[in-house]
Amino acid sequence: MTTRDTMELREDAICSHYEAALGLLTGFDHAPRIATAAPVTEAERSPGVGARPRFRSTIPGMAARPTARPGGVRLVERIEGLGDGLVSPVQATALGVLRRALAVALAMGETFAQATPLAELKRANLEARLPEPRRAEFAALLAAEALVVLHSFGNTLAFLLAPHLGEVTVEIGAVEEILTDNAPLALQGALWELDQDIAAHAGDDPRLIATLAAFAEALMTRVAARAETAPAAAPFAAASWRVEADGLTLSGFTPARAAKGTALTMQFKKPSEVIGNHIAKYQAMRLAKMLMAFDFTRKLNPFAELGGFIFTFMGDGKPGTGKTTLIQMMAGLLNDYCKVAGYPFRYQNFSIDQIDSYQGKSGQNAKAFITNIIDPAVIAFGTIDDIDQIAGKRGDRQSSAGQQEVTAVFMEAFAGANTVVRGNCTFGMFSNYPENVDDALRQRAGARFLVDGPQSREDYIDILSLLLGRNHQIPLGEHDLFAAQEIRRAVAASFEKHARPQEDGLIRVFDKVAGEIGPLDTIAKLGTYLKAIQQADERFTGRAVKNITDAVKVRAMDFELPDDWMENPDLFLFQPYERKLEMIRGLMTPITVEMVLQEINRYADSEFRYADKSDEAAITAMVRDFGRQEEAKRRYLEGRG
Repeated sequence: MTTRDTMELREDAICSHYEAALGLLTGFDHAPRIATAAPVTEAERSPGVGARPRFRSTIPGMAARPTARPGGVRLVERIEGLGDGLVSPVQATALGVLRRALAVALAMGETFAQATPLAELKRANLEARLPEPRRAEFAALLAAEALVVLHSFGNTLAFLLAPHLGEVTVEIGAVEEILTDNAPLALQGALWELDQDIAAHAGDDPRLIATLAAFAEALMTRVAARAETAPAAAPFAAASWRVEADGLTLSGFTPARAAKGTALTMQFKKPSEVIGNHIAKYQAMRLAKMLMAFDFTRKLNPFAELGGFIFTFMGDGKPGTGKTTLIQMMAGLLNDYCKVAGYPFRYQNFSIDQIDSYQGKSGQNAKAFITNIIDPAVIAFGTIDDIDQIAGKRGDRQSSAGQQEVTAVFMEAFAGANTVVRGNCTFGMFSNYPENVDDALRQRAGARFLVDGPQSREDYIDILSLLLGRNHQIPLGEHDLFAAQEIRRAVAASFEKHARPQEDGLIRVFDKVAGEIGPLDTIAKLGTYLKAIQQADERFTGRAVKNITDAVKVRAMDFELPDDWMENPDLFLFQPYERKLEMIRGLMTPITVEMVLQEINRYADSEFRYADKSDEAAITAMVRDFGRQEEAKRRYLEGRG
């Protein structure tokens, strides 16, 4: 799908540059101006340590006179020489991708020149009739064209390599040889540096692909930064071009992401296999359908625009109450829905093994996780299981530097100044001990899923029957199997119980306020209740109120998108964005005072529950320490006597 303002980069224009692209790969001479070449060392480096000390800028930001003698750049020979004499399929793929990326870049440069005065200024310069007053404009446009070509090369290279990436990663550092005299010289400088990187890092096929991908990302980052101070590049930055044969859209200096899903191997669970956890199950089922409403053309979800979308949520409960089952259920629903619609689906879990002992590496891992999930080219579900072990509390001396890095990354990603909620993804944080999670990070969870497992007698009969399976002859007895799991009835009962608080500390606040001002049936009275909660727990801030109002808006969307909308994509998923918005508005319900009070109590209950657990754990630890001190003193005195 393409938007109406996206222009086509024609295939014949790209193919016309194949010969020039092949010439660049076959060989040319280049004297580096900014970077300096050094002998390649094969010494083994520790993970996470930068590997580019050999490139040193002699005159930062300037294309000065050559600081090295011209050297031959023969990328075809370099890549073919990595094997045992025969070109491997991976090497052939790499060369093909490089040629294609160079051809796209050259075609994009030509298109940019035609769309600006540059093409005419080039002709005037060749004919020695370039007016002196326009020489500055000519130089600025040449530099802009160089940036356009470099970014298009890196962007296309990264996009086309995405399906071939494996588990191997390579650290290459920053790209230094960024030349902006003109487009041909810019490409020669970039390819010279790529040749250096391949020689240093690409010892085999997997590392070759990883090196090319790392170079493409580093090149785009550096060029995009340079483009911010190049006003002449504005026409490229504000537009987009579609390369239909590759499914690639070049949107200015924004990296294109290949819409690549992940092949899931987890054991999915059906909603009927989740016993108890009625509210959590209901909200997870609705959230899965909400994600499917994302519009890939507008890069926006109608639910995100209407205010009823859950971007982050916290699932907490005792061990064995069903958090993993809930993850398996939601991932399974999304996987099935995306298969029907033909959408790419990506699931990823951030686990404790991604906390690294090397400084900065844990933060890099967390950023990569966030980037993979928020990618607007896919529907995505990211989970952080046992977040209390992964993200450290600020100021906690027992937390490692890696855990502190992860906390900072998650806080910025979930509710930072640059956070943009498009509605294509959601993050779930799960913990048995949420009281051990940093307060500010925990409050960035917009919704709370209490995962309390089976509760009633009927729940325990249902889960026993489910887990026993069918290989037995034991009679069921007087019981309507799974009737208690009927989601609408169970959820209504679960919400109703929150008309009053559940935690002792909050009950005292509620009774005091209700006794003073009567029923909480106006906005003023509800605001008074919120202030009283804040006086009882200073951590109950404006962010808590925002999370509560977001939850109320979700309740206003207290409907499930019909199953046939998921089974037949033409009914809803493939409709234009405005039509989706209209269809969703038609299902919305009014906000009531009961909804608001229930959501205040649900959220505040969770905060009081976390605080009580945290305080009790701290008191228990102190009592244990005092007991140890007394016993140590007793033994010490006995030893001296």
